[in-house]
Amino acid sequence: MIDLGISKIALIGAVALIVIGPEKLPGVARTIGTLIGKAQRYVADVKAEVNRSMELDELKKMKETMETAARDVEQSVHTASSDFEKDWAETTAGISSDGYTQAAFLPPVPQYQHPKKKWRLKRGSTPHWYKVQNGVRTKAQSSAARVARFRPVVKRSVDV
Repeated sequence: MIDLGISKIALIGAVALIVIGPEKLPGVARTIGTLIGKAQRYVADVKAEVNRSMELDELKKMKETMETAARDVEQSVHTASSDFEKDWAETTAGISSDGYTQAAFLPPVPQYQHPKKKWRLKRGSTPHWYKVQNGVRTKAQSSAARVARFRPVVKRSVDV
């Protein structure tokens, strides 16, 4: 760009002072300053726009690479699942619906039962004395009643 040193700026200022005059020089300097500021803002806006467009291009490229990677992963999962289904079909081909294989004897698989399926029956069959001994609540009680029940009793001495 233009190489301006202190000596060149001083020479330009002296010529401007002689040509323009001392009365109009401050107004011209303000006008030149505002024009230079506007030019700098315009250049900064253009640079920012160029940077945004470059970043947008980079983001588009990154999006394309991520989409291709996702497609590759999807295809590999699909092929792996189809291979698994083929292997599963080959493995279970000899098993009949009653749980026995045609080649060898296999015991049937028991059905899953939830461990707390009959909790009401089990709770109801427990003796009351056992529930009291182990602290199982047998009656519903409000929280205020529970606090009042277990609040320690404070004895106050009465001065007469």
